[in-house]
Amino acid sequence: MDEQQKNNIPEEIRVDVFTRFVATGFFSGYIPKAPGTAGSMVAVAFFLIPGFSNIWKLIPASILLFCIGGLVADKMEKKFGQDPSIVTVDEIVGMWISMWFIPFTYVNLLLAFIIFRVLDILKPYPAGIIDQRPGGWNIMLDDVVAALYTNAIIQVALRINIF
Repeated sequence: MDEQQKNNIPEEIRVDVFTRFVATGFFSGYIPKAPGTAGSMVAVAFFLIPGFSNIWKLIPASILLFCIGGLVADKMEKKFGQDPSIVTVDEIVGMWISMWFIPFTYVNLLLAFIIFRVLDILKPYPAGIIDQRPGGWNIMLDDVVAALYTNAIIQVALRINIF
């Protein structure tokens, strides 16, 4: 694309490399099959970083990525249409929220991964309604709903000793 063509693209649909990097979950969204699962796997990989599961690190990281994610997801949606499948930052934030206040074990992380993926696909109320609405914040919020349900399921299961 030459400079003249580049200048004819409206500013609101230009997407820089940083936006693509974050919005696509560190480029996991470009995986052709199941990009949402790939994004969730990226989130799981962060738990391999020593200390990342510490709630005082996990909550601020989740909130920060949620805020940045809403902005970059909005830019991607303007370019690629409503809730493009390449946007996977929402899955990362969702997986992280799924693990808030859950004792970190690989079993709990695996359970969170499975439950979150199922709920993210099924979109239980109100996630399905949020998912139908345009905008980067809605891209993020439907996954937050799935994450909160995931977290609640695991919390209850741990309290009644299912796991």
